[in-house]
Amino acid sequence: MSGKKDPPKTAPAAFVQQHPWVILAAGAAIQILAGVPAAWGVFQRSVCDEYAFSQDNASMIFSLTICFYGIGCIFGGLVQDKAGPRAAGVCGTGLMSAGFCAAAFLPAQIPWVFYAAFSVPVGLGSAFLYPAVMSCAQKWYAQRKGFATGIIGGAVGVSGGVLTLLGRFLIEQWGIRVAFFVLGILMLLVCGTASALLSNPQKQPSAPQQGRDYTVREMLQTPQYWVLTVIVCLATPSVLLFSPRIVEIAQERGLEQTAALSCIVVGSLGSAAGRLLMPWLSDKVGRLCTDRLLFGALCTLSFVFSFAQGWWVVAVYSLLTFCYSGEAAMISVMGTDLFGRKNAGINYGFLALGMSVGSVGFPLAARCFADPAARHWIAVISTAAGFIGLFFLKPTQGETL
Repeated sequence: MSGKKDPPKTAPAAFVQQHPWVILAAGAAIQILAGVPAAWGVFQRSVCDEYAFSQDNASMIFSLTICFYGIGCIFGGLVQDKAGPRAAGVCGTGLMSAGFCAAAFLPAQIPWVFYAAFSVPVGLGSAFLYPAVMSCAQKWYAQRKGFATGIIGGAVGVSGGVLTLLGRFLIEQWGIRVAFFVLGILMLLVCGTASALLSNPQKQPSAPQQGRDYTVREMLQTPQYWVLTVIVCLATPSVLLFSPRIVEIAQERGLEQTAALSCIVVGSLGSAAGRLLMPWLSDKVGRLCTDRLLFGALCTLSFVFSFAQGWWVVAVYSLLTFCYSGEAAMISVMGTDLFGRKNAGINYGFLALGMSVGSVGFPLAARCFADPAARHWIAVISTAAGFIGLFFLKPTQGETL
């Protein structure tokens, strides 16, 4: 009998093939340590003290990390699509770990050095990891994309609470520099091991025929890409304008420091719930219906947040993180619905550019206003515009989103 035989599977590959939940477990382990932006509030004050940075300079570390996350998603998605999720995961792990370890030795009073040595590699590294994990999981669970997206997204949300508690413990025991170094080594060990388990299925699980798979060039020529990217951008100020300083905001509005820190932990739980539940809901009621619900809630909550005092700050902020994270999780599934699965990694990267623009553009715009309330109005107006924009998003595959 002629013909080539399939190459023998290694023991780990064979185990993963029989037990695809391993992909979800490995992806969740990676994302629990890769969700740095969700926990930046616990580092902000210590960074200001240790490195002699102003609040604005320290907040820009956060904004630039998000910015390079969006940029890095393009390169991470390209590596994922061409070389596989394992290669993208290993590269991302190395970059993220290097950024944290480098931060432990950086000089004080030179913000641009911190931006270059921390924000750039950490943003790029987390960007290499997210598309690798998300695209890989969606390929293994092609019939339940919302479920797979929710599991990985839930881990991203939990990351804020885990890194907050771990970061606070390390900072209190040994200071911010040791905390950065220890976290960098931990990321190298955990994310590197989990990345080694990532692989695409040898045979794609059966799923309903989706239709056309768009290349990046083809996607960029569609109005749907530009509408969705602008919508992604308009969601960012609702949370990203406030998360770097949420602890200080809570204290200014009547909470003690310990209670104020609970904003990050409770907010991370809200984020995890949003990333877990909203993609699942979109499988039931449709992507557009779910996203309109989220943007409507973001607009309303952004208005309420401007007046919140005391424990209401924690409650409203956690609801904001629920809705924002739920909307962020929708980007991936809406992208594959619109443009197909074949080039999902790099296509997601280009969609994430909206996040890059919003994470830097809106904070810079907010600096133009002396009144702190301007940040709240920017959030309200932008999310209202995002809600309206969703009515201009039409399907590309001939089916209702």
